[in-house]
Amino acid sequence: MIVPETQIRTAVQDDDAALAELDRTTWSRLHAVMPAPEPGAPFFDERHLPADYLVAVRGGAVVGYVRTVPPTPLAATAHVRQIQGLVVAESARGKGVARALLRAAMDRAREQGAVRITLRVLGHNAPARALYASEGFAVEGVLPGELLLDGAYVDDVLMGRSLRP
Repeated sequence: MIVPETQIRTAVQDDDAALAELDRTTWSRLHAVMPAPEPGAPFFDERHLPADYLVAVRGGAVVGYVRTVPPTPLAATAHVRQIQGLVVAESARGKGVARALLRAAMDRAREQGAVRITLRVLGHNAPARALYASEGFAVEGVLPGELLLDGAYVDDVLMGRSLRP
């Protein structure tokens, strides 16, 4: 069987339903700090715009996304982009989709003039932490027990890397 290639593109408003469904079906305490998305809730809103997202498409279906935005509205952080969400459908895991999204996010950040990229990841999310480390992200800080999720304290791990060659 030939596996379709992954294509990465900027999200469009028409992706709303597919991305909302992807969020609902992949929600897990392994990576989520927010409550599970409600059925029928829109994916995009005034703070989450299509232009902030890159989507992964395989075989004509949206199978993942990454959101990359400036970390603050301050001019002092204009040179930084922050990944605020990376999700891949269960059916597309292990096929390089997350890595392709991560690399595309870094390329886009460079195109926007960023020289640094950061993210936050839950301490118990070993698969994500390994992916980020393999792409040059280093742990830059740990907030021990920062989050209380389902009765357990979870570390908030801050990671980042330079985007300079």
